[in-house]
Amino acid sequence: MPVSKIKSWLFGKPDRNNALQRASAIDLKRVKAYGDHAGDGAIQLSFTLPIPVSLEAKEAARLYAEKMGLERVLVAGMEAIGENFSFFVVYGFSKITVDLTKIKVPQAQFLKLDHGEIEEIIRKKIGRKIIVVGATTGSDAHTVGIDAILNKKGYAGDYGLESYEGFKVINLRAQVENAELVKKALHYKADTILVSKLVTQQDQHLKDLKALLKLLKQEKNLPPHLLKIVGGPRMSHAIATRLGYDAGFGTGTLPSEVASFIVMEISKRVKK
Repeated sequence: MPVSKIKSWLFGKPDRNNALQRASAIDLKRVKAYGDHAGDGAIQLSFTLPIPVSLEAKEAARLYAEKMGLERVLVAGMEAIGENFSFFVVYGFSKITVDLTKIKVPQAQFLKLDHGEIEEIIRKKIGRKIIVVGATTGSDAHTVGIDAILNKKGYAGDYGLESYEGFKVINLRAQVENAELVKKALHYKADTILVSKLVTQQDQHLKDLKALLKLLKQEKNLPPHLLKIVGGPRMSHAIATRLGYDAGFGTGTLPSEVASFIVMEISKRVKK
């Protein structure tokens, strides 16, 4: 890996593609919903009302959509979904526009590296395996997300962290209590904790993550450079960092992206 590429990351901002530049043909200050043609503002909604199927229910759905600001509303579908509940599919048109040039979405800052570059940085700058302990915590029973990142087979043709010589991966899988995760991180002397969260009813994922962070802060024997990462379909970098974690990754994140972030951050936090 060229030294200049590493230096550009360590001492400057990473060179990231600007999505706005690729959309130069669009009026970015007045972005509007697109249906049949540009600028028509066509919107499709689906929602449930706690009333039984009837002509009155259909009219209630139309009025509900109108009060949301839609014009020329059409209730295209109505069906019962249990006693005294009706599900609707509604079409309408909105005048609302969004100024895309004013939108700034916080993202984990890292230089996307390939497999060989990741291995090289670990070997030259860290000089040992990076220990990653991952788990799906609390009542979450799913393992698809954590397995996609950690297992060797990876996701979408992108190999997981187990495929790297430079990582030692301990995948605790699902329904791991916070206290157990902290215990394992301490036992293995983890450099990184990777938490996957799916269950979000009544913000349970946020409650679990806050409780985990509290336990991590109370454990004084964990490495000071410990990297704390959280992922899941309802997670974002903004939510994760607001809670106190180092990074958050959502749906579609590739294993090599997580690996790149870990390598870059650990290489700044520890000495060989």
